Amino acid sequence: MTTTPRLACFDLDNTLIDRDGAFVAWAQWWARREGLGDEAVEWLLDHDQGGFRPRPELFAAAKERFGLAAEVQELVDAYDREHPPFTSADPAVLDGLATLRTAGWRVAVVTNGGVVQQSLKLDRTGIGAAVDYCCISEQVGVRKPDPTIFKIAAARTGATLAGGWMVGDHPAYDIAGGTAAGLSTVLVGDHHQAAPEHTPTHHFSSVLQAFEVILGR
Repeated sequence: MTTTPRLACFDLDNTLIDRDGAFVAWAQWWARREGLGDEAVEWLLDHDQGGFRPRPELFAAAKERFGLAAEVQELVDAYDREHPPFTSADPAVLDGLATLRTAGWRVAVVTNGGVVQQSLKLDRTGIGAAVDYCCISEQVGVRKPDPTIFKIAAARTGATLAGGWMVGDHPAYDIAGGTAAGLSTVLVGDHHQAAPEHTPTHHFSSVLQAFEVILGR
């Protein structure tokens, strides 16, 4: 009898990659290019809100604060292209994804965000080629925590959600969404304050620990 493979879902930013570290590196590069000082870097870090502040809103504020000549949409479009090259993946993360697939798991990235930037990050880091499917919210028309996005990932990978996992850094999106989809969950890091109703199955400092749990080691 053929058994339907189980699904292991992973968030991208601040889970499989250090998004915040990449943002710092981009902000330093951008400030130098624009002829701005450390004040601009600090301003960006203070107003970024971990990537959750809408980019048009962030760059509209930056345009006003620093007197930038470019239009807001130009700044957003440039950011979407220029931020991904500052991202990278720990080789141990790529090894962990490969190990899961070798063990019979279907593996999907499930990420909220725009197609251009998230696709460039997935290509740049090699994560896109290391998983079975990348589910980007803008592309599929639904965002975490809606459980529909996990059902889409399961359908596209030919996997079942039963006995599956969601691993991510955001309690309200990754943990609550995964739980609503019937998945066990792993919260990675302490990037966001978790409400009592968003309690994960496990809470680790690193995604590498999640691989071990999913593999049952």
